Amino acid sequence: MRIFISAGEPSGDHHGAALIHSLRKRHPDVEFVGFGGPHMEEAGCTLVYPLCQLAVMWFTRVLANVTTFLSLLSRADRYFRHQRPDAVILIDYPGFHWWLARRAHFHGIPVYYFVPPQLWAWAGWRVKKMRRYVDHVLCSLPFEEEWYRQRGVAAHYVGHPFFDELPCQTLNAEFIDEQRRKQGTIIGLLPGSRTQEVTGNLPSLLTAARLVHERHPDTRFLVACYREAHRALVNDAFRDAKLPVEVHVGRTPEIMHLAHSCASVSGSVTLELLHHGTPTVIVYRPSRFVYHVGKRVIQCPYISLVNLLADQLLFPEFVSVHPRGEELGKSLLHWLDDPAAHQQVRSELATLRQSVAKPGACDRAAQFVLNSLHSPSAEPRLPLRIPA
Repeated sequence: MRIFISAGEPSGDHHGAALIHSLRKRHPDVEFVGFGGPHMEEAGCTLVYPLCQLAVMWFTRVLANVTTFLSLLSRADRYFRHQRPDAVILIDYPGFHWWLARRAHFHGIPVYYFVPPQLWAWAGWRVKKMRRYVDHVLCSLPFEEEWYRQRGVAAHYVGHPFFDELPCQTLNAEFIDEQRRKQGTIIGLLPGSRTQEVTGNLPSLLTAARLVHERHPDTRFLVACYREAHRALVNDAFRDAKLPVEVHVGRTPEIMHLAHSCASVSGSVTLELLHHGTPTVIVYRPSRFVYHVGKRVIQCPYISLVNLLADQLLFPEFVSVHPRGEELGKSLLHWLDDPAAHQQVRSELATLRQSVAKPGACDRAAQFVLNSLHSPSAEPRLPLRIPA
């Protein structure tokens, strides 16, 4: 059996690797090829292209890379035509994945969407594409299955793969002990995994940190960076701030665990914050174009997955094209000034985590995929070959 799997973002790379392991556990001989990142490659996927290195957001960024996307689509199409995998599995990353699904569907290859895009929130009209080109949607959030089925899409709830990975996290004990020996209340700052997120959100985070430290001089700030390149951006932004700031790469779980509270971008990272039970303020600074379009099309009350799962505003949200650091800082100050309010949020997060953070999503998804596929063809398969 051969499966083409595609992920275009760092989180999708993690989910793809976990799904590969779950599929291999049930079907050891399955071959994997596709687009992804280092974790998928390490799990045994032969990469056609390291798509996660190209993780982009917002319309203008996509246009700047359109030639690359077209080239990748052409390579995938040739692969579908000549190698014909038994299935195509897509992980989030809408836009490019619509075109990939379309080509797979054209060649009669079953398409599965794992961790589907949140169409119910911002792009309900795109459900037509999902219905036309995707055979099965493997839903990560409890309410998605009914939403898709009401619109004629074959959907099955498996859970969110983040909850598979989080219980397996091993925190660096040396780092935690070192931080706990230092004085001061820790505030975590999570500017994002994409470069444009980091540069866009740093002004708000800097203003919030200044306001918090002015009122609570005992606070200190740990910034969680995804890449080494982001460390330089953060250091440049905070260079003249005269704040007790440490910037760390690869220490996001430890910072979440240690922090009294955090200021973070939106996205799946909020599920990790839920896992650690850390009260968090959400910041999202889109481009003017995305913001004004979003106001017209977004159909849900919250942008944070935690708030959506809770159906209430556990994490305050600040969405604007302008920096909103002062409001961000005031929300953090509220939890510092009112320990009872801080503890209330922690208690509500613990209750929510117990009800929704069910591990086993990748195992359930793997079993569903294998059960729904036909038996492997008895005809000899072509040797695995990656198109140039």
